[in-house]
Amino acid sequence: MGRGKKPLLEKVSIQKIAAEGKSIAYIDEKVLFVPNTLPGDIVDVQVTRKRKNFMEGTVTKTHHWSDLRTTPACKHFGICGGCKWQNLPYEKQLEFKQQEVIDNLQRIGKVTLQNIFPIIGSSKQLYYRNKLEFTFSNKRFLTREEISQDVSIERTPALGFHVPGLFDKVVDIDHCCLQGSLSNDIRNYIREYARQNNLSFYDIREQQGFLRTLTIRTASTGEIMVILAFGHEELSAREKLLQALIQQFPQITSLMYVINEKLNDNLTDQEILCYKGRDHIFEEMENLQFKIGPKSFYQTNSEQAYNLYRRVRELAGLTGQETVYDLYTGTGTIANFIARQAQKVIGIEYVPEAIEDAKVNSAINHIGNTLFYAGDMKEVLNASFIEKHGRPDIIITDPPRAGMHPDVVQTLLEAQPQRIVYVSCNSATQARDLQMMDATYEIMAVQPVDMFPHTHHVENIVLLQKRQNSPAS
Repeated sequence: MGRGKKPLLEKVSIQKIAAEGKSIAYIDEKVLFVPNTLPGDIVDVQVTRKRKNFMEGTVTKTHHWSDLRTTPACKHFGICGGCKWQNLPYEKQLEFKQQEVIDNLQRIGKVTLQNIFPIIGSSKQLYYRNKLEFTFSNKRFLTREEISQDVSIERTPALGFHVPGLFDKVVDIDHCCLQGSLSNDIRNYIREYARQNNLSFYDIREQQGFLRTLTIRTASTGEIMVILAFGHEELSAREKLLQALIQQFPQITSLMYVINEKLNDNLTDQEILCYKGRDHIFEEMENLQFKIGPKSFYQTNSEQAYNLYRRVRELAGLTGQETVYDLYTGTGTIANFIARQAQKVIGIEYVPEAIEDAKVNSAINHIGNTLFYAGDMKEVLNASFIEKHGRPDIIITDPPRAGMHPDVVQTLLEAQPQRIVYVSCNSATQARDLQMMDATYEIMAVQPVDMFPHTHHVENIVLLQKRQNSPAS
């Protein structure tokens, strides 16, 4: 193992699950991270990255499968990159996720934990997502097994998911276990129609082609939104495809399309047009309706979103007299969900379109005690804002994976709410932020929630309460 060399390690015993779904082995007291393995696997590993204190590698051969392994439900398992834990029993997934949250809060945050509640599992482990995004490619991804065959293989077009780490490789998906059967039917119909009518699939490297991306949203109400993105306009071909789609699937509530000639697939700055039906669908939660447009954010597991928000409300301990700040409010889902149990709720969000959705959601539910503001959190949430709107009794914060900016954390400390409910999709950055607040706030409860079965992702709620002898008291 000379300097710079990347060795092949034989019969490595995988010891435990690490962050981001990887597993860990130990080689000469050095940590080795290996994806797509489980504790108990014995494998040969080709080292792909070597540093002073750790290595990373990929499996080249398996000598023994872990006793933990179970048969994946999806035929595309291990290729498309999604649902990486389908080979792990669900109860074990929950154990690992719960432990990851605890480890991150204690190791990174170095905070004292109390009232650690068992993780809330998802009643659905398959077909739980309400939104999926697919990519068209003029050349489907070929597996190692196909390439190794001494035969000529046709490189047919693909409609599916990107291969992890390979921006131009797309796995052709026949049946996806993440979204219900209608989603699979719509996707497969579009692919077959396109092939029969010689419509060009997008060439990701050359950045040209007609069919580019497909988004399908399926609401808990049964409403369906389909968004087709085209690489350029071909009026006749586009009209015929959209009309055929409506005739084949009259149950589509909202059929949208966009002409995206940019060099990336992001549609947030594009005009998305309604071809048939409404330009939105509705989600429902506890007799509340939430308007979902083509650019709206909504938790992709509708049933677990309800469990998450209900737990947030419980931990907040609302009595109807509180002023609540809801930071990173998005389309105001949490703000509107808790509004009837609070005196006033003020939501702040960076994306102006999301704030407009939040206002609409308040209006359609006849909620009159919410206010929403758009802007950079560290600029909007300041002393003058708090003076104008009143000091919050409770702050609910649900930041992106990067966590909160230090300036935002400082403003929270200066605002001195009695309680903070911190929702996070990344317990590592959550732990970092909690450490900054530890002198002023103590952790009263920890509640993990599994929003994404068969993945390593886990949502976590932490309830903080102001210390009686804190510096801010």
